[in-house]
Amino acid sequence: MTQTQWVKVRQRLLSAIGQNNFTTWIDPLSPGQIDDGISTLFVPTNFFGNYVSQNFADLILHEMQKEDDSVTRLKFSVGGPDKSAAPLQVLTRPKAAAPQPANNPLNTAPLDARFSFDNFVVGKPNELAHAAARRVAEGGPVTFNPLFLYGGVGLGKTHLMHAIAQELAIRKPELNVLYLSAEQFMYRFVQALRDRKMMDFKEIFRSVDVLMVDDVQFIAGKDSTQEEFFHTFNALVDQNKQIIISADRAPGEIKDLEDRVKSRLQCGLVVDLHPTDYELRLGILQSKVETQQKNYPGLEVEAGVLEFLAHRITTNVRVLEGALTRLFAFASLVGREINMDLTQDCLADVLRASERKISIEEIQRKVSEHYNIRLSDMVGPKRLRSYARPRQVAMYLSKKLTSRSLPEIGRRFGGRDHTTVMHGVKRIEELKQSDGQIAEDLELLRRALEA
Repeated sequence: MTQTQWVKVRQRLLSAIGQNNFTTWIDPLSPGQIDDGISTLFVPTNFFGNYVSQNFADLILHEMQKEDDSVTRLKFSVGGPDKSAAPLQVLTRPKAAAPQPANNPLNTAPLDARFSFDNFVVGKPNELAHAAARRVAEGGPVTFNPLFLYGGVGLGKTHLMHAIAQELAIRKPELNVLYLSAEQFMYRFVQALRDRKMMDFKEIFRSVDVLMVDDVQFIAGKDSTQEEFFHTFNALVDQNKQIIISADRAPGEIKDLEDRVKSRLQCGLVVDLHPTDYELRLGILQSKVETQQKNYPGLEVEAGVLEFLAHRITTNVRVLEGALTRLFAFASLVGREINMDLTQDCLADVLRASERKISIEEIQRKVSEHYNIRLSDMVGPKRLRSYARPRQVAMYLSKKLTSRSLPEIGRRFGGRDHTTVMHGVKRIEELKQSDGQIAEDLELLRRALEA
């Protein structure tokens, strides 16, 4: 393929996958010869070649065929035209993602190009996890080992794991990075036992520079797998190799996980990804709207829609993103603008499923427990500051988290007038900006009530 043809292919790839992906994964490629329909592309490392072949090979092949229809397959080779090249694999159309080569021992699980640090929206609930992941992704000396990320579904654990692996591939291409799920670890272990290749298994897993295991809770109760994982863990730590683990809960809370494994997992930095707060959900939506508008040019979102979704869909980020994707697709198909009416029509089932009925009584109870006062004192006539401030906090949360009117809220607080509720809500709004403790209390209480 001539240089002019390759420049045209690169321009179309840039338009198709965006600047970040292009800079990271396409720009380092250099074209080689075409031999019997097989076009060689040179890549800097094995890991890099495997990733590009899994995620972009079909698109590259499609664009190359527009310039030269004799091209039928791609071959990725480490090196360059002037260096000795080591072939990785040959890809044929129409497979969407090529299988990893069987003889590549460091065969990492597929990574999603969308899950980069650039696309990770940072907020208070995940800022520590993000900072820790960033530090590990720099590939410097091991400072905390392992890094253990945990949290519920859709809070960003896998996103950060993929981001670390991709960043390491760019910053430290010489490192052997192995990313896989706990189930894949178990599958490879069982396969090695069956094929009597345990020494090969041990050699492969103990020769990596960075081991990343997703959803480690799946090995709980699997005694033999836990045993091998424990020994692999120890061997890598002894060599000062980095380990990054994710799970849906803290190590000490994983049932049927051996105590020695729990102890090992707790010896590094354990970071909780908290449920998203309103501000983070809104930030995620604003970020995703930009992506959607590239797919659906001309579609605008009416003011208030994103705020509405951020308030109503609190379960997890995947549900939130899925709702936005559906909203754009639906608006495009029916030729309507994205306003509140369309949103409620299109997402009726999602909104019903996400609806969490929070009562004023529940708010009063949670606030009383938080401030360690009696419920009767909260709703009673006493005006001591130790009762008045929690009362105002409870009124504020009742206004924000329920659909009750101000007069009704006032009646639930000892028959107070609606102007008293208005004053309490306004006072807490002011304090939230100036008093860090009040802001923290509100966030903790909101999270507990929405859980």
